[in-house]
Amino acid sequence: MSQTVDRALSILPLLAEGPANLEQVASRLEVHKSTALRLLRTLHEHGIVYRQPDQRYRLGARLFALAQEAMENLDVREIAHPHLAELNAACGHTVHLAVYEEDEVLYIDKVESRYPVRMYSRIGKPVAITVAAVAKLLLADLPEPERRAVADRLDYPRYTSRSTPDAAAFLAELARVREQGWATDLGGHEESINCVGAPIRGAEGRVVAAMSVSAPNVVVSADELLSLLPRVRRTAEAISAEYVGQPILPQPTGGRHPHPRHKRAAP
Repeated sequence: MSQTVDRALSILPLLAEGPANLEQVASRLEVHKSTALRLLRTLHEHGIVYRQPDQRYRLGARLFALAQEAMENLDVREIAHPHLAELNAACGHTVHLAVYEEDEVLYIDKVESRYPVRMYSRIGKPVAITVAAVAKLLLADLPEPERRAVADRLDYPRYTSRSTPDAAAFLAELARVREQGWATDLGGHEESINCVGAPIRGAEGRVVAAMSVSAPNVVVSADELLSLLPRVRRTAEAISAEYVGQPILPQPTGGRHPHPRHKRAAP
């Protein structure tokens, strides 16, 4: 199996040089033409290569789409990291960066807290999608039909008494997040952990990632953490501006400011 994968991957650099026919591919791989054809057909089925009318093969559009998606996520992480590190240095708490991919919200960067009590989270690990602040920010930006479809197919685990109970409550929370431009998780996933986050926007104002600051309440209270919201939003706006290559207009806040006692209720 590893040899098959190795051969299939070896086709890509060849086609990057330009279209090639079956005989050229077989010759480069030093395999029989029937073996090369099986590999090319499989890659064609996945859109990785494309068979032209002249029977030559070239790299397929799916490969470019995957590369573009990977580059976008890599770019936002590279751009965001210095800003996240600066925020972490200023407040000392854990800072996360997350993206939405294929029905999951994943951490793609993390700067650890300077305090001994730390959060259990890892880069590449999915977040608790129904309660996490970063997840709310990413899903709130989806078009309404997609938002509703996602909400309807999610499960709603009762991590704590403050966890989101059902799809209706989740959609209401997403509507609030969409309007105010920031999100919280105050004990929704773990009773002792609070979190506040803001969106990172790309072209045309669409949310491409979300960042958050999290801390256990033995280190800082929810009220104290929420006081960092203006700085969190400024950091997200700075990342957004650098990501699109030009200043962007601040997103509307709805004229509201966080009220810890009100927001501490279940979303």
